[in-house]
Amino acid sequence: MGAAPRVTVGLPVFNGEKYLAGALACLQGQDHEDFEVVISDNASTDGTESICREYAGKDRRIRYYRNPANLGASRNYNRVFALARGEFFKWASHDDEFHPSLLRRCLETFDQAGPSAVLVFSKAEIIDAAGRVTGESSDRVSSSAARPYKRLGQVVWGSSSAHPLWGLIRSDALRQTRGFGCIEADHVLLAELALVGELIEIPEVLYRLRIHPGGAIPTNPTARQLLAWHDPGRANDPIYLPHWERVYIEYLKAIRHTSLSPFERLLCYCTVPIVGYWQRFLRWSGPFRHRHGLHRRRAQPSPSLVRV
Repeated sequence: MGAAPRVTVGLPVFNGEKYLAGALACLQGQDHEDFEVVISDNASTDGTESICREYAGKDRRIRYYRNPANLGASRNYNRVFALARGEFFKWASHDDEFHPSLLRRCLETFDQAGPSAVLVFSKAEIIDAAGRVTGESSDRVSSSAARPYKRLGQVVWGSSSAHPLWGLIRSDALRQTRGFGCIEADHVLLAELALVGELIEIPEVLYRLRIHPGGAIPTNPTARQLLAWHDPGRANDPIYLPHWERVYIEYLKAIRHTSLSPFERLLCYCTVPIVGYWQRFLRWSGPFRHRHGLHRRRAQPSPSLVRV
C-alpha cells in the first residue's frame, strides 16, 4: 500500500449521487497532494457506487469500501476514521465544497501552532442546494486557552452548525475521543476535542457548507427519526428528557471519558450547565430585554444543523 500519507480524508456517504462528484473533484483539486481519500458507502441504492468506483479507478489515492448494509451515519463516520492511516484526518461531506488550499493552509497552521493544537478549521460560507451563498456560519469555537474548561465553554457557547469539525484534526487526538455518537454528535465531538487541546480558526472562508432539503434534519425531523438515522439499532430507545438536557448529558459523558485531573474535571462539569443554561436564558429573555433596552448585541448560536 506504500508509505502512509500525511493526511487522510474520510468520506462517509449514503445516496449522495447528486453532489458526490463535486466533492471528489474538490479533493482532487487540493494543492497539497500527500493525502488519501477513504470512502465508506453505507449501502447506497442510487448511483453513488458507480461514481465512487469511477474516481477510485482513476486516482490511486482513493480507496472505496461498501458496507453490505446501512450501519447508520455515526458508525459509518467512525469507520472511515478507523481505516485512516494519516497523521492528520479530515471528514468530508459528500455535499460540501472547499477551497483548493484548505488542506495546505490547515497543515501550515498546525506546523506553526505546535502539538497543543488538535483541530484547525477555516471560516465557512453556507450555500443552498444550487450552490448559492446564503450566509456565513456563525460558529465561534476557536480557543487557545490553556485550561480545558475554558475551551469547553467556548464550544458550548459558540457551536452553531458545527462546521469546524470538518476541518483538519490531529489523528492521535481524535483517537482519545469516543468518536461520533448519536445525540448532537458533531457538537459533542467538538466539545470532546476541546477537552484534549486547542481549536484554531483560519480567518478566511475556505469551506462551503451546504444546507439543503436532502440533509439530515429535513429528512429526519423528529428526535426518534434522527436517532435511527445515526444508529438503526437505537430506533426504539426510550426518550425521556428534552433535547438539550440529553445533549448536556452527552457533554458530561465526554468529560468523564477524557483524562483530566479531578479539579479540572470538576470545573468542566460545572461549565456545561452554567454556560448552557445561561445561553438559553439569554435567548428566552431576548424579547423582554429588547423591549426594555437591556439587550446588548452579541452573536448567539443558532439551532443545530447536524452535519453528520
